[in-house]
This record gives sequence, C-alpha cells and structure tokens, in this order.
Amino acid sequence: MQTGSTMHAAILGLIQGLGEFLPISSSAHLILAPRFFHWQDPGLAFDVALHLGTLLAVVLYFWKDLLSLLQSVVRPSGPGTASDRRVVGLLLAATIPGAVAGVLLEHKAETVFRSASLIAYAMIGLGLLLGIADWLSKGERRMESLSFPAAVGIGLAQSFALIPGVSRSGSTITIARFLGLDRQEAARFSFLMSAPIIAGAGVLKFKEIIHSPDHAALAAGFATSAVSGFAAIWFLMRYVQHNRYTPFVVYRWALGAYVLLHLSQFAG
Repeated sequence: MQTGSTMHAAILGLIQGLGEFLPISSSAHLILAPRFFHWQDPGLAFDVALHLGTLLAVVLYFWKDLLSLLQSVVRPSGPGTASDRRVVGLLLAATIPGAVAGVLLEHKAETVFRSASLIAYAMIGLGLLLGIADWLSKGERRMESLSFPAAVGIGLAQSFALIPGVSRSGSTITIARFLGLDRQEAARFSFLMSAPIIAGAGVLKFKEIIHSPDHAALAAGFATSAVSGFAAIWFLMRYVQHNRYTPFVVYRWALGAYVLLHLSQFAG
C-alpha cells in the first residue's frame, strides 16, 4: 500500500473488522471493494495487520473467557475446570482442520479463489445454508455439550472460508446451528475458535509487517479493524439473543446478485 493511502487503509480496516465477525465474509469485501473503487491491492503486510487487529478485538471482548480457559489448563481443579478444559479441547479440535487447509491451499486462496463470480456464488450459497440452518434449528445447546467429532466438523466448515465469500464466521455458525447450538453460543464458539487461527497466521507472516514501507497505513488499518471488530462482536452477541440471522442472509444474496450482474466492475 502506497504512502498517502491512510484513508483507504482505515476504510479497509473498518470493512475487515465488520466482515470478520458478521457472517458476510471479510475476504470477499476486501477483494471487491478495492476493485470497485479502483484502489491498489494493499498487499500481504496490510492483510496481516488487519487480521491482527481483529485478533485484538477477540482478545479484548472475550478476555475473561480466554483467561478462564487458560487457567483451566494449568490449575489442578476448581469450579468449572472440567467444563473449561472440555471447551479448550473442543476449540483445539476445531482449529486443526482450518490450520491444515490454510497450509495446503494458501496459494489457491490468494489466486484461483479470488474470482468475482466465485465470490458471488459463495455469498449466495452460504447465505442459503445459513438461512436454512437458522430457521430449522430449534437447538438450545451450549458449546461444551458438543462432541469432539462435531467440533471437527465445525473446523472443517471453517476450512471452506478460504474461498472468499464463504465467511469464516458464517460457515462455522451455520454448522453450529445445524448441530443444535443456540444462536449466541454458535457465535461465541465461532469467535473463540478464530483466535488461534488468526494468531497463527499473524505470527507466520509478521515479518511482512516489519519490512513494509508504509507503517502509517498499517497502523490505521490495524486500529480501525480492532475497533470495528470489537463493535461487530458486541453487536452480534446481543442481536442474536432475540433475533435470527435473516438480515445477513438477505444482504449476502443481494451483494452476490449485484456482483453477478456487474462482473465487469469487479474484474481483477
């Protein structure tokens, strides 16, 4: 990203923070927005900075949960220890498929999967599945009641988020709803399992940030992605207590349809 593009960086950070946690696909929006506005591709260093911003959002919002989970691993016993240890195991089981897929399909995710038509179909298709899962599921299960195969299944769903338009939160929430988790628990499990994946990717590619010539743009993107990410988590965790995911389904269909009807605007 060139010097002087701090405003663009802040806007893309806003898009990343909202799209990472709302089930609308941050990667799709980060590909489509620069093409639509004819902005320069911000590059890998900027992408890493945005994801580290959303990692900070998860840590700040769920710090009590994360601390409790970490303590359960090291303390011998105590109230809720067994339940927290089970959740740690479930989160680890759910993380493995996504990590493996990320290593194996990283090149395709950065090249082949960035087609505008593929993004549009993914937006529409996952939107349909999310709508079906949310409307049909009457589940009120909590995440600690999941079986380990079920957690792996949610992790496999996360792997498909390498295709822009699928959405990491959207895919994991969809499968969690199919498995009977209530809306808030599905979102909570999705957000907690995002932390190790984002952290791992950030550590592996952090050198890109060190060698970037435009730290002002990186800082702007990091800050806005952290703030908007925190706001998105706060909003969704409250919204789904009493509401369905329907508005996000409709938005996904609308954007997907628009992209298909105007493919020339999003040619990469």
